[in-house]
Amino acid sequence: MTRHSTRAAIGAGALVLAGAIALTGCGSGFSGGGSATGDSKLTSSDKPLNILIGSSGDAETKAVKDAVSAWSKTSGVKATVTAASDLNQQLSQGFASGSPSDVFYQSTDALAGYASNGSLLAYGDLLKNKDDFYPSLLTSFTYDGKLYCAPKDFSTLQLVINTDLWAKAGLTDADIPKTWDELAAVSKKLTADGHVGLSMSGEYARVGAFMVAAGGGLMNADSTKATADAEGNVKALDYLKGLLNDGSMKFAADLGSGWGGEAFGTQKAAMVVEGNWITGAMTNDYPTVTYKAVELPAGPEGKKGTLQFTNCWGIAADSKNQKAALDLVEHLTSADSQLAFSKAFGPIPSIASAADQWKKDNGPLVPFLNGAEYAQGVPTAKGASDVVTDFNGKLGSLATGDPKAILDAAQKNLEALTK
Repeated sequence: MTRHSTRAAIGAGALVLAGAIALTGCGSGFSGGGSATGDSKLTSSDKPLNILIGSSGDAETKAVKDAVSAWSKTSGVKATVTAASDLNQQLSQGFASGSPSDVFYQSTDALAGYASNGSLLAYGDLLKNKDDFYPSLLTSFTYDGKLYCAPKDFSTLQLVINTDLWAKAGLTDADIPKTWDELAAVSKKLTADGHVGLSMSGEYARVGAFMVAAGGGLMNADSTKATADAEGNVKALDYLKGLLNDGSMKFAADLGSGWGGEAFGTQKAAMVVEGNWITGAMTNDYPTVTYKAVELPAGPEGKKGTLQFTNCWGIAADSKNQKAALDLVEHLTSADSQLAFSKAFGPIPSIASAADQWKKDNGPLVPFLNGAEYAQGVPTAKGASDVVTDFNGKLGSLATGDPKAILDAAQKNLEALTK
């Protein structure tokens, strides 16, 4: 599990919006562009597999090592798991040297660069369990019409409520907001000395959930068209600016917090927009704070929306043992493996067949899984992370800024990427 944006930990490996990455190297693979047309095209050898992961800590590292070890004993193929100290740097160095890890965590924001220069094997259509993955996740890892890799898990954003402060304000389950107007009302009612009603990080990776609910987003679903200047996006930023200006919402940084989870855990905010990774922080750092998660309220047209974060299991085009690598990925994305990962370090399985059992095991977190039906991925176009970084810089001063001007600037920058 890796750290997303400011501090938030995501089992889905949200190495998203992390800034520019030097995408070097060109995989020779076995066919043009590193694409696969059939299992017979995969390389095969007696070479052991090297697996590189970006881990959140010992629990995640052990869980992956245990799963790989079990597969290795069954398959007879030796395999070694390494937890990277800097995943992006180590991946790019491996590709540049022509000796990359065989299997690795691959982020959405780096996919286009590595796919376009031939570093990745496009093995997605060979997956026996391809139809089991949530469609929105497959979209995040499709580039130039090819599905490159298997989503390893995912996370979404929802609304997390401090139940003690909620009750203290005289609110009940009947007051859980279903619309933006209702969210504004409870945010105002929850705002009191020492805390605001609502908080989140001032970045697209949180604010974007409202843009999606209003029918917008920085780019369309497959990141082929810039949509930053859409009317829904203006409505979303205008709405959030209103909450900031009336004092019922503050960004986490303005509360002296590194991320929304910290603002919530220290009870500087009664509600926060965060992902299911917040549960780890609450358990470890703020065990006395009681809370519940609910789905974010629908946008102005009655449409639910949220953002999704995910990583996939990448396979190198230069791997000498792609056939074994594919078999390993199918093992790692099976229901048994993903449910074991969820129990160990918290991510949501990327396959629908694991949903019922996951819901039984994680009842309070079901709203996050429900988001899979209407979630939108973050932009994956090559260079989009730089545009998002610039966009985030402007969002920090949204309270005094011009939402339309902020979005128009992002539109211009994103359009330059798609020409």
